[in-house]
Amino acid sequence: MSPTWVQLAYLVAALCFVLALKGLSTPRYARAGNLVGAGGMALAVVTAYAHGATHNGLLILLAVAAGVAVGIPAARSVKMTAIPQMVALFNGVGGAAAALVALTEFLEVADGSVLFQVATVLTVLIGSVSFSGSVVTFLKLQEVMTTRPVLLPAGQAVSLGVAALSAVLALAVVLTGNGLLLVLLALAGLALGVLFVLPVGGADVPIAISLLNAFTGLAVAASGYVLANTLLIVAGTLVGASGTILTRLMAQAMGRPLTNILFGAFKATAAAAQTDEQRTVRSGTVEDVAILLGYAHSVLVVPGYGLAVAQGQHAARELAQALEQRGVTVHYGIHPVAGRMPGHMNVLLAEADVPYEHLKELDDVNPGIGSVDVVLVVGANDVVNPGARDEPSSPIYGMPIFDVDRAKAVVFMKRSMRPGFAGVDNSLLYNPKTTMLFGDAKESLTKLLAALKQV
Repeated sequence: MSPTWVQLAYLVAALCFVLALKGLSTPRYARAGNLVGAGGMALAVVTAYAHGATHNGLLILLAVAAGVAVGIPAARSVKMTAIPQMVALFNGVGGAAAALVALTEFLEVADGSVLFQVATVLTVLIGSVSFSGSVVTFLKLQEVMTTRPVLLPAGQAVSLGVAALSAVLALAVVLTGNGLLLVLLALAGLALGVLFVLPVGGADVPIAISLLNAFTGLAVAASGYVLANTLLIVAGTLVGASGTILTRLMAQAMGRPLTNILFGAFKATAAAAQTDEQRTVRSGTVEDVAILLGYAHSVLVVPGYGLAVAQGQHAARELAQALEQRGVTVHYGIHPVAGRMPGHMNVLLAEADVPYEHLKELDDVNPGIGSVDVVLVVGANDVVNPGARDEPSSPIYGMPIFDVDRAKAVVFMKRSMRPGFAGVDNSLLYNPKTTMLFGDAKESLTKLLAALKQV
């Protein structure tokens, strides 16, 4: 039984975690919520060390120092566009830590109870899946490997076989208490995590990250039982529950069931190919687009990952302000899965002091999009792809999109004709309503602003 002061400290830390989640649910209190959560975690770490570091205290301090020395510079040097990759890695590290701690504790405890063994098995298996799966999502997000679904020969059968093997090994560990079998279970879990994420396409990777985050929370909660640590159980449950809720919300935003998102690649059929010779693209100059925007009554800006890469949010805000001064109504269409993680565009535009009330969600925009004079697509692709609405053979079919092809005119700002993160060609590029403006988003927006002043 832990001393009273330890239990009180853990209670305060747990309350901090709950308050942090509450704060993070609204942009107004997100920063404060983040600080409260960090404070609760610092209290938890100090309390755990003060109460339990009777052995290997120096090694623990050295490990903490090494983590701080690596983590702080890494976090500060990471660009905003790479935050999803960082989240994926941090999530994987959490799963791996839970699995390793549970494995070590299992090997040290000579004769644990059945519940202890079950909790250990769950921690090792789920933590291993979360670690390897998160590494694969990192590689996809970083574009080290293809963002398209990867289907191995007999991949579905192999995945089911590895899952069955994992279940058999888990049962064997509980029945025999054999440490070697637990190590084999960890290896099977690593393989299962890789097989789990490989078939997920680029546009669906953020959902996979969210689900893996929920897995890590479950692993941490189970490790809390292994270590008899109530705070780990509470924290892991919070992470698991919030990750599960977020996964469901994101799947709903994609308009497809979670099973289809994760395993739909096995049933996908190839779409009929169209060659570039069959379709034409209309490109325009900065001056052409400036005239189109300057004489519009309403403009909808749809930002995407390309805007984040170019760090063009401030230029976009300045252009919008210049249009508003001319009497043009400007709003921003924010897709739930635009960018590489939930809320990516909200945070990006908040950094440029875009009023939150100017950010419009999908359901608020689409009913009246036919009356919008100009839609300015800045670095987005998949979230405005009509194929998601009209082409059943498309890998992103069923995903709700902004129906920008129904607006009066579209300006598509893009570096090249390369497909988006999902690797799917976009028929909007060839729509007669669409004017392509090629180039870096920030540079193009800056040139547009200068040209607008001459209109």
